[in-house]
Amino acid sequence: MAGLASDGTNPDVSLLYDINGLAKAAPGWFDRVMGFVGEYGIMLGLVLVAVWCWWRGRSSGTAEDSVTAAAGIVWAPLAAALAVLVNVPIRGFVERPRPFRDHEGLEVLVQGKTDYSFVSDHATLAMAIAVGLFIVNKRFGAAAIGLALAEGFCRVYMGVHYPTDVIGGFALGTAVALLLAPVALALLTPFASAVARSPRAGVLVRSRKAPGGGGRHETVALADPRGEAGGGGERDLAA
Repeated sequence: MAGLASDGTNPDVSLLYDINGLAKAAPGWFDRVMGFVGEYGIMLGLVLVAVWCWWRGRSSGTAEDSVTAAAGIVWAPLAAALAVLVNVPIRGFVERPRPFRDHEGLEVLVQGKTDYSFVSDHATLAMAIAVGLFIVNKRFGAAAIGLALAEGFCRVYMGVHYPTDVIGGFALGTAVALLLAPVALALLTPFASAVARSPRAGVLVRSRKAPGGGGRHETVALADPRGEAGGGGERDLAA
């Protein structure tokens, strides 16, 4: 199953050369920046978007919104990890070599890539996180999806993946994040609700400065795991 793209007449290979050709024409310093961004920078950016989304979720909306947001934000990296695990047997079955092993003249910006190419772990991770965040917050999720698309472009620009490696990664990350989200959120939401009711750990879910955030005289109704608001009554988080 190694020959998904092997000759120059294949549009996958043609697009690889077109995108990677930009690296040949670019200054050396720009390629070094792109290499860092594609390998580490965008993934760090996605982490920062997730942290920002969590921070905003603690202080905006209702307490139940914060619980839902916290559960979704936890699901985003879990979905990414699961997607990469699913990719392990896929890579072993397809056994597609890295493009620079089968095609000459590519500008490879990151050395030491000896594993198989299909599907791209970076694209899988990025899109799974982005879709997970989109479930929580459309605005932050859209920004994360933009970063994920940029990650896919960078992997081809760097000469370490075919375009279809990236597309496959996007599809895998999206599928895992979306299809497993109902089950994952059903399990994570009661956990987030329990954390929110904790006098000490509750600030991880809901800021004490937010309306109903557990100040000395404020109470908040949290979602009961059975779906009943407040679990039978209001709870003083500062008690």
